[in-house]
Amino acid sequence: MDNCKRIFIATACILNVISALQPGNWGSCENGESIPTRTNTSLRVEALRAEMVKEKLGAYIVPSEDFHMSEFVSSYDERRFYISGFDGSMGTAVITATHAALWTRGKYFLQAETQLGCDWILMREREPGVPTIEEWLGEQLENQAVKKVGACPYFFGNDAWLDYEKSLEQHGLRLGQTVPDLIDKIWTDDRPAFPDTVINSYPLKYAGKSWQDKVQEVQEEMKKKNADVLIVTMLDETAWLFNMRATDIRGFVNDPFFYSLAIVRPSSVSLYIKNKEMKLTANPTDQESDQTIKDHLNTRADGSCRKNSNKMCVEVKEYNYVSFIMDLDALAGNATIKRIWLSYFCNYAVYTMIPQDKIYVDNTPVAMLKTQKNDVEVQGMTNSHIRDAAALAIFASKLEKGVKSGETWTEVSASNELTRLRSLQDLNRGDSFASISSSGSNAAIIHYFPTNTTDRRITANDIYLIDSGGQYLDGTTDVTRTFLWRDPTAFEKECYTRVLMGQINLAMAVWTKGLFGREIDAWARQPLFDVGLTFKHGTGHGIGHYLSVHEGPGRISNYHAKFDWDVPLAEHMFYSDEPGYYEDGKFGIRLENIVYVKKVETKYSMKGVTMLGMETVTLFPYETHLIDYSKMSGKQISWLNAYNAKTLEKVGKLLKDQDAMEAYEWVEKRTKKIETTSGSTTTIASNFIIYSLLLLYLIW
Repeated sequence: MDNCKRIFIATACILNVISALQPGNWGSCENGESIPTRTNTSLRVEALRAEMVKEKLGAYIVPSEDFHMSEFVSSYDERRFYISGFDGSMGTAVITATHAALWTRGKYFLQAETQLGCDWILMREREPGVPTIEEWLGEQLENQAVKKVGACPYFFGNDAWLDYEKSLEQHGLRLGQTVPDLIDKIWTDDRPAFPDTVINSYPLKYAGKSWQDKVQEVQEEMKKKNADVLIVTMLDETAWLFNMRATDIRGFVNDPFFYSLAIVRPSSVSLYIKNKEMKLTANPTDQESDQTIKDHLNTRADGSCRKNSNKMCVEVKEYNYVSFIMDLDALAGNATIKRIWLSYFCNYAVYTMIPQDKIYVDNTPVAMLKTQKNDVEVQGMTNSHIRDAAALAIFASKLEKGVKSGETWTEVSASNELTRLRSLQDLNRGDSFASISSSGSNAAIIHYFPTNTTDRRITANDIYLIDSGGQYLDGTTDVTRTFLWRDPTAFEKECYTRVLMGQINLAMAVWTKGLFGREIDAWARQPLFDVGLTFKHGTGHGIGHYLSVHEGPGRISNYHAKFDWDVPLAEHMFYSDEPGYYEDGKFGIRLENIVYVKKVETKYSMKGVTMLGMETVTLFPYETHLIDYSKMSGKQISWLNAYNAKTLEKVGKLLKDQDAMEAYEWVEKRTKKIETTSGSTTTIASNFIIYSLLLLYLIW
């Protein structure tokens, strides 16, 4: 190849990359299509730019998180959504004087294309030619006089802030703290109120351990690390530690949390809650809660400890950023305090309040104790999944019958009906998140959420995917199934089968204790890899016990690097097992179960080696006409037979008890034993047909 050709090709590549990084760099914008879900945020961006000029900033970074580094935030804290119009849980908006860009992961690409205005640039993270935020800002501000990039330290994790600071410096830029946040300055109209719901005590019969015992265990872990103080900033951690629940986080997810912060010392505990005097004395709003919060925490109405009691007590203070930061400043200045334990997920503002010689950063003991469920929690998770499956079976049988008979069902009406059916099950406290009820091409949008604007009719012609879950007093559920009420194409059937094979592979996996989720992730992808397919999301997330539907710090994913906060898979942890495949513009397939990590017995044993495996607690049948059994191994079919038998036994019994016989028959039809003969597979029903024909032939 001569030099002219090389130069021509290189120039063309550069121009392609440049054009791909222009505003509206996706199909519907390039074609001038009008998308009803697209939000025009140009006036908001201009208002932000005016504030940037006042602060002498060349750019401003708006992350997804709140003060607590929550994955899913309340509507009050949806700053990135406000400025961009994109409401996915992962994404970062960056605004300069002339451009606005949003970075997000693969599972949100299609969603972002339907929500971002065409004056935005969609930065598809990890795709070829897509720069990092720091690289892009380096180019955008290279010839600009102002080299300062602004961000609010309240909404960045300490690691993220330090990484930005270092990387921007390499591009000749400076990261500056902007307090108060600039979005808070311009978001004055129609902003949702700050959440302030009643807090209920969480009964011991569901928690399995008193808050006093939990605090003592945490204090013991602090002693092992020589920590004088533990700062707790994650909302699920305070809810778990103090055995309390509320409804402050209600949106895409329904996490039963309350805005709070805590400080644990060897002989005392402080808890910060909003509107403390009202909440301490308010009557419970949950019938299972039988006492006020002040009695639950052994606290007086003003929040002071009942020190005349022999029982442990909690000092309750008023929640707000300023008072908490001031208290941290006082702790940091106390000469008797030598070591303060912070989470990897505390925000940078908290991090900077502690002198470097006193900081110890690690996952908190609360996080680690919370993820490894006690016996009562394990049983509760098991029981809640059976009840949840009963509701889902009643729904699925009703939906199938309705769609086939020509009834009008839509994504929204189906989601609403499933919510209603779940609410009828014992101990249900609502959905764990808004159902991803998606038909046809919408199912290819991994985190699609139906609205009245996007609502689509569910028909027998389209694949229908529903990813949903419930919050129960004894557990949290998350399950995905994919349906089709016509004969599938060969490709659709193969995709469904290979997704199922991947799910079964992971469920059957056995590994040595100490491995991380990223080290076993490929087992779920291998059947798809074999034919050149994959999916752009993690395979599994942790799940809480009447807590987060996404619980960290562990993950089963090859979509994140080796972070310091990642932890090995350990006994008593619960994870999702959810491979999928998505054909853009056509369909999506995902199958999701919740699994429980436990010790397993193997044929041989080695000294000092513990083997772990998984037990699946989600019990819900698969669509048999979408499965090509000839592609499955005998071991996979044996697993499926055992799973089906257990599903019919556990869920079928409950359906009979609830007199839901149509749903029972629906489950029974899908859980018949699959017979294996010399590498081929047949069902008992097909065997009966073969034997009947043979008998007729002999008689003839």
